[in-house]
Amino acid sequence: MHSEKLEDYSKKNKVSQQGGGQDRIKDQHDKGKLTARERIDLLLDEGSFTEIDPMVTHHYHEYDMQKKKFFTDGVVGGYGTVNGRQIFVFAYDFTVLGGTLSQMGAKKITKLMDHAVRTGCPVIGIMDSGGARIQEGIMSLDGFADIFYHNQLASGVVPQITASIGPSAGGSVYSPAMTDFVIMVEKAGSMFVTGPDVVKTVLGEEISFEDLGGAMTHGTKSGVAHFVAQNEYECMDYIKKLISYIPQNNSEEPPKIKTGDDPNRMDHNLINVIPENPLQPYDMKDIITSIVDNHEFFEVHELFAPNIVVGYARMDGQVVGIIANNPMHLAGALDIDSSNKSARFIRFCDAFNIPIITLVDTPGYMPGSNQEHNGIIRHGSKLLYAYCEATVPRITLVIGKAYGGAYIAMGSKNLRTDVNYAWPTARCAVLGGEAAVKIMNRKDLAAADDPEAMKKQLIDEFTEKFENPYVAASHGTVDNVIDPAETRPMLIKALKMLANKREKQLPRKHGNINL
Repeated sequence: MHSEKLEDYSKKNKVSQQGGGQDRIKDQHDKGKLTARERIDLLLDEGSFTEIDPMVTHHYHEYDMQKKKFFTDGVVGGYGTVNGRQIFVFAYDFTVLGGTLSQMGAKKITKLMDHAVRTGCPVIGIMDSGGARIQEGIMSLDGFADIFYHNQLASGVVPQITASIGPSAGGSVYSPAMTDFVIMVEKAGSMFVTGPDVVKTVLGEEISFEDLGGAMTHGTKSGVAHFVAQNEYECMDYIKKLISYIPQNNSEEPPKIKTGDDPNRMDHNLINVIPENPLQPYDMKDIITSIVDNHEFFEVHELFAPNIVVGYARMDGQVVGIIANNPMHLAGALDIDSSNKSARFIRFCDAFNIPIITLVDTPGYMPGSNQEHNGIIRHGSKLLYAYCEATVPRITLVIGKAYGGAYIAMGSKNLRTDVNYAWPTARCAVLGGEAAVKIMNRKDLAAADDPEAMKKQLIDEFTEKFENPYVAASHGTVDNVIDPAETRPMLIKALKMLANKREKQLPRKHGNINL
C-alpha cells in the first residue's frame, strides 16, 4: 500500500517538474529561451534550490479549464543560495498557459515574499508572462493587486530584483516597476501597459514590440531597465554581481571583503584627467575607476541619462554608492531624467546602509522650455529631497564646476552632507565667471574702449573673489581642498571616520516627496 502511494507521489512529482509538457518546453527552446526551472538553476548555486508549492493547481472550470490543469500553475518558486547567500526566487513559466497569472500563482508569489521579509532575504522575480489569466476574470487581477501590496511591504526592507526575459503586459509590468532593479534581456524581454495592437487600434500608430517596450527602449528612453543584458546567461551574471554589492536586508551592512588594493594608493596623474579648458568634456568614469578598489565600478542605469553616473564600488573593501556628473554628456548638466535616476539610487543606498560618495562637475540645471514644461522643477526637487532625507555616511568631492542650484543639489554641506572636499580645480559659485560678469557689468562693458580686455579682467577678479574653492573652504562649506592624487586615501579615511554614524529623522508617518 505504501509503495503505491510512493509511486503515485513519484509520478505527480515528475509531472510537476515538466511544466506544460515536453512539447511546450520544446517550443520555449525553439524560441531560444530557457524554461523557468532552467533559469532558476542558472541563477542559484548548484543543487541549492528548494521548491515551494510545486503541487499547486487552479480551481475553476469555466471555458473547460478543468481540462487544462497543470502542477505549479504557471509559477515556479522557492529558495536557494547565490554564492552562499540565501535568496527567494520565483519564475513565471511560459510553458503553462503562456505564463499567465492565476489566483493561485499569485498566492505562491506572495507566500515567498512573506518568507523573504520575515527571514530578511532578497527576492528575485523572473518575468515571462502573458499577463492576467483572462479565464479567471477578476480573481487574476486580485492576485496582481496582492503582489503589488507585497512589493510595497518589502520595499526598503529586503532588496527586490526583476529579470525580464519574456513578455510582460498590462498588470504584470507594474510589479517589476515597484522592485529596486530591473534587468531586461535584448530581443527577449518586453514590457508595456498596452501592446502594439491596442496602440494601433486606439491611436492608429504602428510600432513594433521592440520599439514600444523592448529592452533597449526601456534601457535608454524610459529608464525602466537598470541593466540591458545580451542574453539570459549575462542577465543572471548581472543579478549575481548586483547581489555581491548589496546587503541581505535593511538591518545588515553591505558585504565587506578584502580586495587587496592599498587604501593609501595615490594617483599623481589624476589631475591630468581634467582639461585646462573648463568647457572641454572629459569622462568622469576615468576618475571613478582610478580611486575605487581594483578599478572595479559596477554601473547602474548606464544607458539612461548618461549625464549623471551612478553605481557601486568598494573603497578598502567597503561597498559605496557613487553618484557623479559626467561632462561627456550634456556637459554634466542636471535634467529631468538624471534627477530621477540619481534620486532613486540615493534612496536605495540610504534604505540599505550603503554610504554615498558624490563627485561634482556640473554647470547647473538644464535650461529650455522642454525641461521646464515637463517639470524640471518638480523632478529636480526629488534629488534635493533624496539627499536631505539620507542618513547614511555621505561624502562630496567637487572636482570642477558646481554652479547655482546644481551646486546645492549635488550633496552640498547644507544638505547635511558629512564631509565635503574640493580639488584646486573646483569652481563653486552662483554662476560661472563669464555669465556673472555679463550680468553684473553689462553697462560697464558696453561703455568700455576695450570690452574684451575688461571682460577678461573682471572674470579673473570674479574667480578670485567668488569662484575658487578656497572661498568655500573659508566659509567651512568645503571642509578642505585636497590634492587630487590623495583622493582615494582621503575618501577612505572619511568613510572610516563615519563608520559608526547614527542619525535619526524626526518621527512622522512619512515625508511627501514630490513624485
